[in-house]
Amino acid sequence: MSIEVISILVLFVSFFILLILKVPVAYSIGIATALSLLLNIDNLPGITTIAQRMTTGIDSFALLAIPFFVLAGEIMKRGGIANRLINFAKSLVASMPGGLAYVNVLASMLFGAISGSAIAATSAIGSIMTDRMEEEGYPREFSASVNITSSTTGLLIPPSNILIVYALASGGTASVAALFVAGYFPGILLGVAIMAYIAFVASAKKFTKGTRTPFSLIWTYFRKAFFSLLLLVIVVGGIVAGVFTATEASAIAVLYATVLALIYGDVRVKDFPNILLTSAKTTAVVMFLICTSMAMSWLFSFEGIPELISGFLLEQFSNKIVIFLVINLVLLVIGTFMDMTPAVLIFTPIFLPVVVALGMDPVHFGIVLVLNLCIGLCTPPVGTILFVGSGIANVSVSQVIKPLIPFLLIMVLVLLIITYIPQISMWLPSLFEL
Repeated sequence: MSIEVISILVLFVSFFILLILKVPVAYSIGIATALSLLLNIDNLPGITTIAQRMTTGIDSFALLAIPFFVLAGEIMKRGGIANRLINFAKSLVASMPGGLAYVNVLASMLFGAISGSAIAATSAIGSIMTDRMEEEGYPREFSASVNITSSTTGLLIPPSNILIVYALASGGTASVAALFVAGYFPGILLGVAIMAYIAFVASAKKFTKGTRTPFSLIWTYFRKAFFSLLLLVIVVGGIVAGVFTATEASAIAVLYATVLALIYGDVRVKDFPNILLTSAKTTAVVMFLICTSMAMSWLFSFEGIPELISGFLLEQFSNKIVIFLVINLVLLVIGTFMDMTPAVLIFTPIFLPVVVALGMDPVHFGIVLVLNLCIGLCTPPVGTILFVGSGIANVSVSQVIKPLIPFLLIMVLVLLIITYIPQISMWLPSLFEL
């Protein structure tokens, strides 16, 4: 057995053992990379190489957008924006059977898109909607399932931090602007599919419906939510129009969110030190994940793993439909035990050459990859959103699993539709020539 094969085995075996031992993902990635690399290179240069790759991995202007969007999301989370979006969404759909569940989905889509964070959407919307839905007779487990799955739509609808990470991992073959625009229809399709299932459940279980909201009140709620919604237009519109880059847009988002929160009066100047500290902690976690993931990604290239996997798939399967299905299955499994950021950084260089060789656009694959990993966020054993959503609803994960399964199947169905109908993702980028 060659040293290269042994090195690859050490990499994967040590990584999975560390995960089973509940070592944090970033440390698991870094340690496994170090062990594997030291088999090929003398000890001192090996350690130096890892340090170099971790440092150069985050030496990117585009990555500056992440701390800014994290900060903007934290300001919005505390700035009363969630309540304004919920009231606006409620005025639109609460009169329908199962109306509050629709409100949950619509508010999660709007807040997730504005904040760029599924966790922020889960906690902000779930903490408000779960109790309201329980008062109207909705089981807390069902409310949690709606909140958990719908909050992932914000990772597809721009601005989205994970799409910025994918743009970096793709080596520039997919621009941030194209990915942002491409995420709109898939994100909306996912939200509509979840609401379609809610309509079925509402009809079967005869959920109550609220009173119809007069247009004058809808207009009032819209005016109150308008400046929050305007952020989406400013950020994405500016990027698409070429007025500013994604990084510059993220800084503008922070400034806009700060002014808006201060005007609303929900955030005061004395609150900002705590907001900055929370944002810094979140950014540190994300950046450390990116550091170690970039080192592992480089090691994959060093060992020729992408070429090996690409050659294997193309030799074993002659039908690209089957290959896309196999890749989706692998990514679904990966998403169940690995956090989204390292998964994107590690597996993009592995699978992107395969799908490009089969004619899939890198932008299209980015949307497919992110949706795959969104499903993983909602599933055990590592699903971050699953645990956050269950905790917010004050129910156990085991109680949520049963009502959650149909929602997960809906997400998988949408994944397959988006995979095999590229126009859903690519129509807008082609329209704007991105």
